[in-house]
Amino acid sequence: MNIIFFIVLFPLIGFLFLSCNQSVISRTKSSNIGISSIFISFLITCFYIYSFIKNTDQVVVQKLWQWISIYNFNIDFSMCLDSLSLSMLSVITGVGLLIHIFASWYMKNKKDCSRFFAYTNLFIASMSVLVLADNFLFMYLGWEGVSVCSYLLIGFYYTKFHNNYCALKAFILTRISDIFLMVAMFLIYQEYGTLNFQEIKFLSTFLNIDSCYNLNWITICLLIGVLGKSAQLPLHTWLSDAMVGPTPVSALIHAATMVTAGVYLIARTYFLFLLTPDILYLVSLIGTITILLSSISAVFQTDIKRILAYSTMSQIGYMFLALGVQAWSAAITHLIIHAIFKALLFLSAGSLILSCNNEKNIFKLGGLRKQLPFLYMNFIVGGAALVSFPLVTAGFYSKGNILFSVLQSGYINLFLIALLCSFLTSIYTFRMIFVVFHGKSSCIAIPATSLQHNVPLLILLFFSTILGSYIILPLSYVFPISNVLLTDNKFLFETICSILSISGIYLSYYIWVKNKYWVNDKYFKLNRIRYIFSFFSKGWGFDFFYNISFVNFYLYISQIFSLDPFNKIIYFFIKIIKIFNCYLLKISNGYIRWYVTSMVLSVILMFILILLY
Repeated sequence: MNIIFFIVLFPLIGFLFLSCNQSVISRTKSSNIGISSIFISFLITCFYIYSFIKNTDQVVVQKLWQWISIYNFNIDFSMCLDSLSLSMLSVITGVGLLIHIFASWYMKNKKDCSRFFAYTNLFIASMSVLVLADNFLFMYLGWEGVSVCSYLLIGFYYTKFHNNYCALKAFILTRISDIFLMVAMFLIYQEYGTLNFQEIKFLSTFLNIDSCYNLNWITICLLIGVLGKSAQLPLHTWLSDAMVGPTPVSALIHAATMVTAGVYLIARTYFLFLLTPDILYLVSLIGTITILLSSISAVFQTDIKRILAYSTMSQIGYMFLALGVQAWSAAITHLIIHAIFKALLFLSAGSLILSCNNEKNIFKLGGLRKQLPFLYMNFIVGGAALVSFPLVTAGFYSKGNILFSVLQSGYINLFLIALLCSFLTSIYTFRMIFVVFHGKSSCIAIPATSLQHNVPLLILLFFSTILGSYIILPLSYVFPISNVLLTDNKFLFETICSILSISGIYLSYYIWVKNKYWVNDKYFKLNRIRYIFSFFSKGWGFDFFYNISFVNFYLYISQIFSLDPFNKIIYFFIKIIKIFNCYLLKISNGYIRWYVTSMVLSVILMFILILLY
């Protein structure tokens, strides 16, 4: 019996129930309903994980009903569960459940708790549709659903104008990508006559590359279509601004799940990218440049959530780099490990911010390791996994496999840049940890002791260590096996990576703890230093460039079109109506003598008209 659709159904029911009873049920009941719906989806996912352990190469397809039928164009509401979609579902429901449990503590004293869990339930349902769909059009339904949920949750505190601006910015930038994804779908149907993933994969094996003019256009549109969703260059600027939403949203949507949708889609359509090696190299090149830009920007950030946001861009860049060198399994493995330790860091950051009276500037915090020992431990383990600390963290193995695959592929220039950025990751991650938890105490923090707060963090902490590296994904039946060339040199490679990670940690300690005069305020009084700091802290000026090139130009064109003569005609009638309305309002003034006079004058006017006509 196939019960795949229940994974989508229960979060959707939770969304509908919470949406219709926002002002009726209490905050506790709202959180319980939101958690229960995700818990049921997680149990069903575990059931299929157990089933796939026995038979790893199976593919479960469940057709619900026919969606569209126009001549030969047939689209079904059909779900396909294989090792890739099951791996993604384990993150969506597993990490999503832990974040929901944490959010029940985080949102307990905040308004609109029911609305929050309604949005997050809708997001889980949409993301499940995205990874379970067996065709492009059904997948696109989930793709747009997660975009809408991201917009709603970024602007959750909608009373602040800046939050609405950030939500709209994210929505517009991801819409740009979605247009290209839609064009790619049109080209795929034109070339293959179907939108079903399995049918396209089968037909691709018989495709003559020389006669397929559209194939490069298909993959380039697919690539642009995923850049916005996964916050990669040049459509990456929205992610750092998305941190204005609640912190559990940042952990769920903008670190663990939605931003990895682009990685999933490229992995799902790898058979198309294999036919276009130039576009595949472009994938790795974009990923590498994003890693470099985001790593440098993170070094200059002072907001703790923005630091984690730039690190997310960087880590997704590593996944793109892995996809570009055909290390498919390494990319998906790092996707899952990254979702675990980045959720740990974001949730710990959310708890830290609440404990310190909503302070996000790391330089206004300090000496908190004694006041918040549990969060200090979480940051140490999560940060160590992020910087690939050798042997004891899961990130060391997942990220190491990516870098080693790049080295095997022969792209030495990309490998060296990625290795340099791994060093920068160690610097900005432990800069954040040392500044916040070491040094002089700058504020009084109140630690949280609730089980809803501690249990999710402990589970994520457990899987962020070396124990997380034992998560084995049965992806060999989904992706082609990569050729291993330089296995004898892996020990030397791991040694070099370990030295770089430890060196970055020590350098952070030396600069921000032992010798603080290196970052003394007197250096920042120099104009050149301030300009450089401002340039990098504002993300290399991409927002400034976009405002000058696109936003202001759009507003200028809109102003020109607002002077259209047809509008003047419409505004003329509106003005006439306003004038009549003004005089009619003066007639209704409440004076009896005015009413009597107007009645007498009206009667006289009627008699005059009768006599004349």
